Amino acid sequence: MMALGNLNVDTITTSTSGGVLGAGNASIMKNRLINGACVIDQRYAGSAASSSYSGYVIDRWSVAQVGTTGKIIAQQNAGSVTPPIGFTNYLGITSQSSYTVGTNEFYSIVQTIEGYNIADLGWGTANAKTITVSFWVQSSLTGTFGGCLNNGGSRSYPFTYTISSANTWEQKSVTIAGDTSGTWGTTTGIGVQIWFNLGCGSTYSGTAGAWASANKVAPTGAVSVVGTSGATFYLTGVQFEIGSSATGFEYRIYGTELANCQRYYWKKAGQYPSANTTVGAGMLYSANDARACLANPVPMRIAPAITFSGSGFGFERPNTFLGTIGSPAAANYSPEASLIYSGSGTSSGTAGDATFWYITDNTSYIAVNSEL
Repeated sequence: MMALGNLNVDTITTSTSGGVLGAGNASIMKNRLINGACVIDQRYAGSAASSSYSGYVIDRWSVAQVGTTGKIIAQQNAGSVTPPIGFTNYLGITSQSSYTVGTNEFYSIVQTIEGYNIADLGWGTANAKTITVSFWVQSSLTGTFGGCLNNGGSRSYPFTYTISSANTWEQKSVTIAGDTSGTWGTTTGIGVQIWFNLGCGSTYSGTAGAWASANKVAPTGAVSVVGTSGATFYLTGVQFEIGSSATGFEYRIYGTELANCQRYYWKKAGQYPSANTTVGAGMLYSANDARACLANPVPMRIAPAITFSGSGFGFERPNTFLGTIGSPAAANYSPEASLIYSGSGTSSGTAGDATFWYITDNTSYIAVNSEL
């Protein structure tokens, strides 16, 4: 949305080829979104999430099924569609039935931007900056689709865009004047959420093209992807930047983007049979309680929650197997590191022995999570 005097005008730009919006013109920290090119997928490694799943799928991107679940499948590179020029990955959605969305239900793709990463926008003040969201989208459906920006509940801006040709990648951009009202997070909490609508009931739909003091996630009347069985919706090259026009997508070095994602989530997975995977060094607190430090690859947003999947965990002294680990647990000390411990296990060691944890198979893993 651009401000022309006292008149606000929605600006939608479409491209169906590489074009001026397709590549180049990058600058550091231009794109406030992480994994906008859908390259990082630590959780599923290209596999599909369950159709009943709500939560993060590829890194930094989540799906919301609020109401009746089982209506969509989300997957990196679903359907083996060729991405648009300059991209190798996308987030794909497939509708599982012809579903009429209930009044209090909604289905969406969402990314939440941390407050630190939008603090300079000045939203909630008279100096609020204009931003532009640009993205590549493809769907088996055509018509007026929608999305929304909000602050997590009390302020929202629904927007629309048009998909003209079925099963064809099209590039869109939406320019929005910054919000001069409301409260917008500027630290480790929610800064701005961007929503791409897949179907929404009246409670969470609102008037497009205007800021409102309400919790909305979609514009009224937008195409419902979940309303058509087998309908597809693909998204990539998503950028959120300051300014009144879209510029070329900011490509980041893979290692940099992975580290950006690991601030919010990372996995320590086993690599056996090639080798046992070392988790961390520590000691035996007691004969059956092995403890170790789990260092995060980057400082995380907040002290994370840690979960253990599988049973392939063991501990030993150098060249001496001490036992398997039972009931793994963790104490979350800081964004930099945590204490992990066994609680119970089998051991031939004694309290005070120096040990290290490891993962013994290729299915067990430790998940470390500080998502918004």
